[in-house]
Parts: sequence; structure tokens; C-alpha cells
Amino acid sequence: MPHLHLESFNPLTFPTQCGEVEFDFIAYNRDREEESLIATRYKGRNFFLLHKKTEAKELLKSEKITRPSPNFLVKHALLAYAECSGSKIIASNVDNAPENTHLKTHAPLKSIDYFAARFPADREVRIEIGFGSARHLLHQAAAHPDVTFIGLEIHKPSIEQALKQIAIQGLNNLMIIDYDARLFLEFVPSNVVGKIYVHFPVPWDKKPHRRVISNDFLEESNRVLKAGGTLELRTDSENYYRFALETFSTPAKSRFDVRKNQDIAISSKYEDRWKRLEKNIYDVTFTCEEQSLESMIQGDFSFSSKMISPDAYERIGTETYKRDWGFLHCERRFTIDENRWMVRLAMGSYDRPEHSYLIVDNGDARYYPTDPVHSSANLNAHILLDELLHG
Repeated sequence: MPHLHLESFNPLTFPTQCGEVEFDFIAYNRDREEESLIATRYKGRNFFLLHKKTEAKELLKSEKITRPSPNFLVKHALLAYAECSGSKIIASNVDNAPENTHLKTHAPLKSIDYFAARFPADREVRIEIGFGSARHLLHQAAAHPDVTFIGLEIHKPSIEQALKQIAIQGLNNLMIIDYDARLFLEFVPSNVVGKIYVHFPVPWDKKPHRRVISNDFLEESNRVLKAGGTLELRTDSENYYRFALETFSTPAKSRFDVRKNQDIAISSKYEDRWKRLEKNIYDVTFTCEEQSLESMIQGDFSFSSKMISPDAYERIGTETYKRDWGFLHCERRFTIDENRWMVRLAMGSYDRPEHSYLIVDNGDARYYPTDPVHSSANLNAHILLDELLHG
């Protein structure tokens, strides 16, 4: 992760602008005096930089929840802050290289809001989850120009490599999103996906609840797939293979087939490695056999018009509010100035929680940097939060 070690951390006068980078405000952690967050805007993206003070150093890096892609945005913002504040850099892993030519537009990189507002369902869609080196995803997109491909990945360097190759190869049917696949499918319309690829996912043998494949994921996959569409798991893990067999057998009616050590048109670098080690490769393919009803999620993330009283800061507390639909928890609390405060929230589904920030400015509330994802669990958490804020 890009970061700077500073001799001293010099605050700016907010808001201020340094070149193309804007710094809006600084928020001080109420319970951890050594931490603060700097609201940053660059190339249309809003995110936080994190300042953390230790006995040995002053650290400045990106904040993980709001961290944008590609990494160039964070690197440039870090260097801009150090320069404008006059904070001396004593160690760094941030280079001053110009933005990569093939990453200047970022057009294929989409936010979840793009898909929630206008999912591209005018033709067949294929989705690859955890595309890694993107060799398979790029090959498929090039081979099927009449199909819309969506690649999901949370590893930032992999995202940047995929974006470069999309530009180099001139692919206009491939979009990338940095997002949790377990949440993403909720925003896909029913009966539009031809194939879902899950190739060599992390096995999570010690934390099986973190696996992509689950009963809920299978249910959502079956909804978004067209009749005859497939969910394809490819893995070198025998544990994951057997887990998938059990999961795919759970529905009252299901169809799936199993293959072992089959070659495919293009292999990932991981698969090449496993083959050199003579490991077995398993394919488990689930086939959708029915049309599904459309999924409808009602509601929005607007707050009540009544002004929020100052004591709401204390009232919301740090309690975890548990409900049948999920939970709401205030993880950290921040002070911006005498009229503004902020909390970091964990909310939504127990299995797929979302993290977000809430800013209260002169009695009015808003989420930062964007609203939570429009899921049913998040909407229920928002309703509960609105009730707590307004007493």
C-alpha cells in the first residue's frame, strides 16, 4: 500500500487545493488521538488519507475503506499533501512516475453505483469473479465481442494490469469493478447472465464463511443466470471442490457436472503453477434450468428532514444493533469542528457487511464518500440509523 513516513506532520488550512488535488477537511479520531483522516478529492474521486502518529514516526497513507483505484490517485495525493504542507518525507514507497498512458481515462473501471443505476443488460453478460492476472477474462472478452464482460477483483495491482491490457487491446466490451462479489450479484437483473466464472478462488479452509461459493451465492447466481446459463468453479483445492459439491446439491432441484484435469483455452498463472506441481484441477459447473422473477429493492438513503441534535453523537454510541436482517455498528467516532462530526459505520448483512462514513454537518446527515450500496440489508440498517440519529 502506498505510504509516506514523515519527519513531522504539518496540518493544512482546510479547505485548500494543491495543484489538481483538493483537501476538504481533517477529521480527528475521538477515541484514538494518534489517528486522523484527511478528506481528499482528485480526478472526481473522493477518499480519505490516513495520518497515524507513533512514537517512532508519522505515517501518511490511504484509508482502506475509501481507497480508490488506480493506485496513481493515492500516490499523487500523498505527495501533494507532503509538498503543500511542507512535511519532510524521510521514507517512502511512493514513486513520482507520471500516470500510465493506458490508465488515463479509467473508463472501463466502474463503481457499484454505475451498475445499480443502469445495469448493462441489453445483451448477454458474463461475469468473472476474482480475475487475478485477467488472462482468462481478457481472452474471453476478445473472443466474444458481442458479449458484455464484467470482471470483479479487489487486488489493486491486478485491477491496474487489467485496465492497461483493456486499453492496449482496444476492448470495448469489458468493465472492471473493485467490489465484493457476494454483494455484487444483488444488483444484477434476473435472467441476463450467460456464464459466471469463479476460477481458483481463495480456499479459506480456516474461515469457510468467507468463501465466495455459498448457499446464498448459489441462490443469487441461479436468479441472474439465463436458463441454460452456468456457474463455473475451477479450483485446485480438494476441500473447496467437495464443499462446492455439497453446496450445489443443496437446492431441491439442481443440475451440475464435475470434471477433473480438463484443459481450457487459456489458463491463469496459478493454474500453470499447479500443473507444474502436478496438482489436480477440479471443475464443478452448475447449470440454471429455470426463469426467475425480477428482484425488486425499494427505498433510498435519504434522512429525515428534522435537524439532528448534538447529543446524537453520544446516543449512537458504539453498541452493535443486531436484527434479523443484519446489523448496525458504529466502529469509530471523529470530530471535524464544532459544527461537524463523523462516524465510521459497519452495516448490513452479517455475512457481507459494508463499511461507510456518516458526516453530520450543522444537524444534517450525509454519507461519505457515497451512499451505501442499495441492498435490502443496507436499507434496513439506514432506517435504523435514521431513527437513532433523530431520537
